[in-house]
Amino acid sequence: MPLAVKDNRRHTYGEYLTWPEWPLGERYELIDGVAYAMTPAPSRSHQRLLGELFREIAQALEQSGCEVNIAPFDVRLPDHDEADEAIVNVVQPDLVVVCDPAKLDERGCRGAPDWIVEVLSPSTAAHDQIRKLALYERHGVKEYWLAHPTDRVVTVYRLEEGRYGRPEIHEMNGRVTARCCGVEVDWDRVVAGLEPRQ
Repeated sequence: MPLAVKDNRRHTYGEYLTWPEWPLGERYELIDGVAYAMTPAPSRSHQRLLGELFREIAQALEQSGCEVNIAPFDVRLPDHDEADEAIVNVVQPDLVVVCDPAKLDERGCRGAPDWIVEVLSPSTAAHDQIRKLALYERHGVKEYWLAHPTDRVVTVYRLEEGRYGRPEIHEMNGRVTARCCGVEVDWDRVVAGLEPRQ
């Protein structure tokens, strides 16, 4: 089921900043100016996987100079050098790692993060695997991971010469390294914090 759009207009980050803040208003992401409504609160399994991943990555990044944040956290992706208010791509990935402090400000991140992880939900899977994949590739996100909580599989895209190469698909066991920042995710430890499969 496709995500709902706000309307048929093209929006900017300047307009986005005027919309009522969540929880009073809906949360949106802008992709090429189209305002996609964020779904209601994710499932408990989504949040538990995200929490365990955040804990693992935050611990690994201590003293590294890189910063990890979880949604809601605005990532502004300018097409050129336009002012913030004119940006038409603003997303709220589940987990974001930024190793260049110049990209961070009080509004979130301006420019491509080094690493983005999305935990897939049935209602957002197509959006994450199609629209966001193309957006992150176009803007130079070095690594994009899609974590499938139900299937316990992670799909890893790495930027190679400006394009995402063939994805690597791993079961959530053993270790997988985010090459962009040298973090090794111990999937056995992450999954141990989740409930057993039913």
